[in-house]
Amino acid sequence: MAERNQHTIAREVAIDGIGVHTGKPTTLTMKPAPPDTGVVFTRTDLTGAPPIPANLEHVTATELGTNVGAGGVDVLTVEHLLAALGALEVDNVKIELDAPEVPILDGSFAPYVSAIREVGREVQKAEAMVVQVREPISVEDDQGASYVALPDDGFRISATIEFGHVAIGRQNGGFVIDHQRFARDLAPARTFGFQADAASLRARGLARGASLANTIVLDGDGVMNDGLRYPDEFLRHKVGDIVGDLALLGGRFQGYVVAECPSHRGNIALARAIQAANDRRRRADGLDVTRIMEVLPHRYPFLLVDRVVEFEPGKRIVGLKNVTINEPFFRGHFPDHPIMPGVLIIEAMGQVGGLLLMDSVGDPRDKVVYFMALNNVKWRKPVTPGDQVLFEVEMVNLRRSVCKMKGKGMVDGKVVAEAEMMARIVDR
Repeated sequence: MAERNQHTIAREVAIDGIGVHTGKPTTLTMKPAPPDTGVVFTRTDLTGAPPIPANLEHVTATELGTNVGAGGVDVLTVEHLLAALGALEVDNVKIELDAPEVPILDGSFAPYVSAIREVGREVQKAEAMVVQVREPISVEDDQGASYVALPDDGFRISATIEFGHVAIGRQNGGFVIDHQRFARDLAPARTFGFQADAASLRARGLARGASLANTIVLDGDGVMNDGLRYPDEFLRHKVGDIVGDLALLGGRFQGYVVAECPSHRGNIALARAIQAANDRRRRADGLDVTRIMEVLPHRYPFLLVDRVVEFEPGKRIVGLKNVTINEPFFRGHFPDHPIMPGVLIIEAMGQVGGLLLMDSVGDPRDKVVYFMALNNVKWRKPVTPGDQVLFEVEMVNLRRSVCKMKGKGMVDGKVVAEAEMMARIVDR
């Protein structure tokens, strides 16, 4: 079978503990699940509680942990369990809880890794979904977290944290995420908190189950526990949290994440940005040249769109034009100093805009787009043979059969042309 086959656990396993925030005792039971199930939580303490898939669409909160929910029913603090499942490549499992929160156990990921290893994994006859970073993605939030995700052959994380406490300070490091290295380098790292915050957190219904048995607690002098498992245990736990939150992408992650001051809120924002980029690319993959010619009435030498690289129906599209010396217009347009005619740059932009409308007109084979007006047209730089022009067109509004769009063409990240366009959709 293929190396990337899906896995479930080989047999059922139960774990008892308390919730770090609720303080309530919990029995969590993991059960094998069929291919393509994913990770699904169920609250057995509530009659008729809906299943809660562990994915981004079901994230309900990210304060001091990541919660998921459906139909008004939540499961709290899922990241440690999801990190273990993700790092050990367990794709399908049903998880039952008889309380609101996943047990905190010793505050690390290690007990979940041990439980999964104890029962073992079972290979399934289905290919695992892999979520790849195909292009650089940057995310920042207003609380100081920032991320860059880059393409990579595996799963790597480099992170930096900084806290104004003598026991932490500024820490940074890089880690490879796989079965063995996650278990060795990250899984034993425990969650941490500050004694000064305890009273206010408990007053808000948080950290009611926290203790020295499951949390590294810091007072004004240092660590109140007997010691640390790593000199940089704080950093390693934050990296493990990133692994758990990225598991909510619903597939095995492939990429290199560089994180500065990561948080659960920032981790989820990064995961959503990665998911959005993959969704755009997946939709664009269905728009090859054959599909383009089904939608646009143009043909050589006037078809000026080679490929669609991103597509958000009704919102935004990015199309590509490769400019070569063999373009027919170079024979008569400045043949001794070849530059692409400005009007054809705008025409190519308009053709990309026509493709953006394909999702809004019913069967596009029965329609044609006529451009009515151009405004604020600007040519910034010449386009010459060898250039690859990316045209990004956004929908401004669409009312009945009249559409307003704005677009820009870029070569090597620099704008070469921009325009506002108005078009009408009519029957062929």
